[in-house]
Amino acid sequence: MFKRITLVLVAVAVALLSSATAGALTQPDLNEQDREFLRKAHRSNLAEIQAGQAAQEKGASATVRDLGAKIVTDHTKLDSDLRRVAEQVGVDLPKRPSADQRRELEQVTAQSGEDFDRAWLAAQIAGHHRSLANGAEELQEGSSSEVKQLARDARPIVQTHLDMLQKASGG
Repeated sequence: MFKRITLVLVAVAVALLSSATAGALTQPDLNEQDREFLRKAHRSNLAEIQAGQAAQEKGASATVRDLGAKIVTDHTKLDSDLRRVAEQVGVDLPKRPSADQRRELEQVTAQSGEDFDRAWLAAQIAGHHRSLANGAEELQEGSSSEVKQLARDARPIVQTHLDMLQKASGG
């Protein structure tokens, strides 16, 4: 009887170890590109949200204020999805935008009126170009299907923002 119980316990332990190993094998295979994409995209989202809030507060034109609101809404959603994936794959994210992003926003918000609008649009156009490049690099070099899907999902949203920003700037 004791041998039978021991045998059952060993079989259960082997089954548990096998399923744990199988689970580990199905975890996403992250490379450094995936990690870097998540960090850069998160920082970009944080910067875009702050910039959008600034546009809502300081924008001289209704167009800039409306674009700011759309950018806040869309980048908040994109970042929520990104944070969920980063948590699933175990990537720690930065707490705030990069020093360059913060400095750029400070320079833009130092402006007022139409000067603010022009500076804000130019900064947003440049930032959205960088976001598209970051996503393209992830699609080319990334290894995690979950992280690559984030880049795929973000691309049309970021492109729409870029198109709207360029139209608003007259370009």
